[in-house]
Amino acid sequence: MDRKVEKSEDEWKKELTPEQYKVLRKKGTEPAFTGELLHNKVKGMYVCAGCGAELFDSDTKYDSGSGWPSFWQPAEKENIEEKTDNSLFMRRTEVLCKKCGGHLGHVFEDGPQPTGQRFCINSLSLGFKKKDEKQEQP
Repeated sequence: MDRKVEKSEDEWKKELTPEQYKVLRKKGTEPAFTGELLHNKVKGMYVCAGCGAELFDSDTKYDSGSGWPSFWQPAEKENIEEKTDNSLFMRRTEVLCKKCGGHLGHVFEDGPQPTGQRFCINSLSLGFKKKDEKQEQP
């Protein structure tokens, strides 16, 4: 992975939409079933909307019925970070982009095999590049 992305909050606010900023930088959540990438069936790579890091391959995406794009494993485990999240009176595991620290969503242990994991990710945290496109930084 490339070096970490470090920006001031003002820089993030200028580069992200208000909705993306709320999710990526303030740990918000988009409403269920509203995400632009929820029903995307195109083959390719889901990347961080904040820094372009490769996060999830379309081959691991599935319909969990949760209302958010779901994946059974990350493209590269070293591109994400997991942290304990005790907010909202429950214990969950938060998923962050390791390169920029952006909040992506949460991972749960109720996904399909072979991993049994469900990475429940906000569309607003993601960009998408088709399999034949070169990756561009957002």
